[in-house]
Amino acid sequence: MEEKKQRNYHIGIIGQIAFLFVIGMIALGAVTFYTQRTRTEQQYKEQVESLARSRSIQVARSLQEYPAYQWLVQYWHEHYDELDIEYDADFYYAGTKTEEKCHLFNEHHPEIQIRYASLSEIQNLSSEDQKLYAEITYSWLITRVNQIKRDSEIDFLFCVLTEDPYNKQFFLFSAAERNEKRGTNYEEVYPLGVQVEVGESQQEQMRAAIHSNSHLASAGDYVDYYYYVTTVNGYDVLVGTTYNVSNILNTIERQTNNDLLFMMAHQIVLALACIFLFYEFVLVPLGKIQKNIHFYKETKNSAIVRDNLSKVQPRNEMGDLSQDIVELSIEMDHYLNRIETITSEKKKMETELVLAKRIQEDMLNSEFPAFPDHKDFDIYASMDPAKEVGGDFYDFFLIDENHLCLVIADVSGKGIPAALFMMASKIILANNAMNGESPGKILENTNNAICTNNQEEMFVTVWLGILDLRTGELVAANAGHEFPAVKKPDGNYELFKDPHGFVIGGMPGMKYKEYTIQLEPGSRLFVYTDGLPEATNEHQEMFGTDRIIEVLNEDPNRSPEEQLTSMAKAVDQFVKEAEQFDDLTMLGFVYHGKEN
Repeated sequence: MEEKKQRNYHIGIIGQIAFLFVIGMIALGAVTFYTQRTRTEQQYKEQVESLARSRSIQVARSLQEYPAYQWLVQYWHEHYDELDIEYDADFYYAGTKTEEKCHLFNEHHPEIQIRYASLSEIQNLSSEDQKLYAEITYSWLITRVNQIKRDSEIDFLFCVLTEDPYNKQFFLFSAAERNEKRGTNYEEVYPLGVQVEVGESQQEQMRAAIHSNSHLASAGDYVDYYYYVTTVNGYDVLVGTTYNVSNILNTIERQTNNDLLFMMAHQIVLALACIFLFYEFVLVPLGKIQKNIHFYKETKNSAIVRDNLSKVQPRNEMGDLSQDIVELSIEMDHYLNRIETITSEKKKMETELVLAKRIQEDMLNSEFPAFPDHKDFDIYASMDPAKEVGGDFYDFFLIDENHLCLVIADVSGKGIPAALFMMASKIILANNAMNGESPGKILENTNNAICTNNQEEMFVTVWLGILDLRTGELVAANAGHEFPAVKKPDGNYELFKDPHGFVIGGMPGMKYKEYTIQLEPGSRLFVYTDGLPEATNEHQEMFGTDRIIEVLNEDPNRSPEEQLTSMAKAVDQFVKEAEQFDDLTMLGFVYHGKEN
C-alpha cells in the first residue's frame, strides 16, 4: 500500500518532459539571447570601426595634403597661445576673417600658393608671415574637419599630440557642429592648446593605436577609435573619433528580445503538438504495458498478460515492446521453474558441502593438547581451506610408545576433488607408517599405491618425519614439499634446506632420500604448506619464507599454538582485503625430552 501511495505522487512523464522542456527553453533562450546580442553588437562595432577608420583617414589626409604639415603641427603646438584662430570660418563664403588673411598673404607673397607651399618656402618667410600662414591653414583644416564630422554623425572628432607614458593629451583640433560652443569643460569642444590628463584605460588605448596604427575600444555608452598619423618632434599625432552607441545597443537588445520571444512562442506551440502526439501514440500504449507488467509481477499469470497485450498492436516500437513483454513472461515462467529446481539442487549441494567439511575436519586431529599424557613434546596444527573443503592436510600419531610420526601435505588443486584425494593420501600414508617402515620407504610405498590408479593425474607434496622420543632423533623425507623451519634450544628459527624427492603420484618407482635432525630438549620444528609463503597481497607481493622466519623469531619460545596464531595474524595483516588463493596449513612442534 505504501508503494502504491508513493507512486501516485510521482511526476508523470508528461510533467517531466514539460519540466525539462521549460528548463531547456530557458537555457536555450538565454544562450540564444546572449549569443545573438553579442554577435549583433560585434557586427555593429565592426561597422563602427570601419566607418571610424574611413573618417580618420579622411582627417589625416586633410592634414597631410599640406606639404609642410609636420611643420604646421609643430608650429601649432609651440605657438598655440599666439594664434588668432577662426574656428567657424567657412572659406567657401566671403566676408570671413580668414579670407582677409588670405588676401594679405597673397599680397606679400604672390608667388606662393598657400595650399601647396613647400617647407623651404615657409621657412624663408618672416615670423609674421609664418604666423599668418599657420592661422590660415588651421582655419581651412578645422573647416574641413567640421564638415567631415557633420557628414558622418560622429559625436566627437579630434586630433591630439601625446608622448610616452601617454598620460596627457594636447588637443590640436576638435571638430564641432555649426555655431557649437567651444570650451575646456568635459564633453565640450576643445579649442587648440587644451591639455588634459587621461586615465590608464585611455593610455592603453593610445599605446595600442601607436603600436598597431589603430585601435577600437568600448568605454561605457561610447566607442573610442584612435588612428596613428605621424610623429612630430617626439610627439605622436593621433586622430580620435567617439561614437555614442547607447541608443543603438538599446535598439539591438530590444530587437533581440522581440526575436527571442517570437521564437519561444513558436517552440511552445510545436512542443504542445509533440507532447500530444507523444501522449497518444506512446504513453497510452506504454501505460497498458506497464499495467500488465505490474499485474504479472503480482500474479505471475502469463496467460492473462498475453491476452491483454494482444490488444496493444500499434505498428511501431510499442507493438514490438508489447510482443517482447509477452515473450518475456513466457520465458520468465520457464526461468522460475528452472530457478526452483536449481535452488533445490543448490541447497542439497550446500548440505553435502557442509557434511564434506565436517568429515574432512573429523579426519584431522583437532583436539589439543593431542597427547595430554606426554610431557616430552608439545604439538599444535591448523588448516584453513581456500574453499569449503581443501586439499591440505596434517597428521601426527604414535607408531608405538617411543616413536611419533609427523606429516604435512599439500594436494594439487582445491575444492572437493582435492579433498577426496587428500583423504585417500592421508589414509595410505598412515597405513604405511603404522607398518614400521622408515620415512623414505613410507613415501615410496605411498607413491606406488597412488600411481596404480591415478587417472586424473593428481599429486601431493609431503613432508614426513618420525621422531624417537627417547633420543630426539628425527628421521625425515621430503616429497617436493616446502623446507621445514628448525630451531635449536638456544638459537633462532632457520630454514632447513632438506633434500627433495619427486611429488607423490607423479611417477611410480620413485625413491626418497632420508635425513636426520637431532633435536635437543627445547628444539622446535615448524612445517607448512605453500599457501603460507605464497599468500599474496593486493600489490601481487608474496608473503615469502623471509617473513615466515621473521615472524617465528619475534618470540621463538612461544608455544606452538601461540606461534601459529601469530603467524595467521601476520598473514592477515599482509594480504588485507586480497582474496585467499590457496589452502593454508601449519604445524608447530616442541621437543622437551624424556627427562621432562
